Amino acid sequence: MIGEVPNVEAGQEFSTRRLAHGAGVHRPLQAGICGTKKTGAESIVVSGGYKDDEDYGDVIVYTGHGGQDGANNQVSDQSLDDPGNAALVTSYLEGLPVRVLRGWQSDSPYAPATGYRYDGLYRVTSYGSKLGIDGFLVWQFRLEAYDDTPTPQVAQQPELPSALTEPSTVASPPTVEGNETPERITSTVQRIVRSSAVKRRVKAWHDNRCQICDLRIEVPGGSYSEGAHIQALGSPHNGPDTTGNVLCLCPNCHVMLDAGAIVLEDDLTVIRSGEADGTLRTHPRHVIDLECVRQHRERWRR
Repeated sequence: MIGEVPNVEAGQEFSTRRLAHGAGVHRPLQAGICGTKKTGAESIVVSGGYKDDEDYGDVIVYTGHGGQDGANNQVSDQSLDDPGNAALVTSYLEGLPVRVLRGWQSDSPYAPATGYRYDGLYRVTSYGSKLGIDGFLVWQFRLEAYDDTPTPQVAQQPELPSALTEPSTVASPPTVEGNETPERITSTVQRIVRSSAVKRRVKAWHDNRCQICDLRIEVPGGSYSEGAHIQALGSPHNGPDTTGNVLCLCPNCHVMLDAGAIVLEDDLTVIRSGEADGTLRTHPRHVIDLECVRQHRERWRR
């Protein structure tokens, strides 16, 4: 189960992992990552099992699985082929939420004094590799709490890292005078277009290859595409959330479709900036809803 578990709220405590397992918060009794490459990560446990972990409350730099001996020493490189690490990559690529369970074993200031505590939903916002404390390659995943996920309070919050890794050599930027008291504004940036089951099905049919430009974006551990509604959801467009109304696109083509720079004819000819530009690539199981195509086209040709 991806996302929230019924009848379990952030802050709920469990004296043992078996009780957390029974509640459905984190199903494995030993593994720190629950999930697969296909489904994404359901949950993780932050319990001090890896020396390179960093916990800042609403931001966690979580070290992936693998390469340890029985004394929690890193003795070999980690791989993104590990099922748990691959699951976290999928969660990043698909924008899926991950449940976080903190354990008392961690030296984090946010760890519970005893047992385990469910601390709500986090999103994977980036990932990368580095040489860990023990001298072997580790994969790390930055997770950030959703806005409505409460952060456990501590006396002094550690300073947040600006990135997962710091380059060894950084050129000094030119000196620029700025505003010592800039105006503060609230903004939200979401890296990934969150995937519904419908979008994920369409993207799987097309193996993450754009139906318009044929681009497949390769990243370490997988590939990336976006599920784009032809006729927008919600008022005033009221498009259906069905596979016939969703295309598998690269980010550029998605933006152009949403902004009307790309429209489709009824024979699925792609019209880009007013000129014919090939034909939409299709799949036998993916039947395009032509009424949605017409609604989208008429919206931008009025």
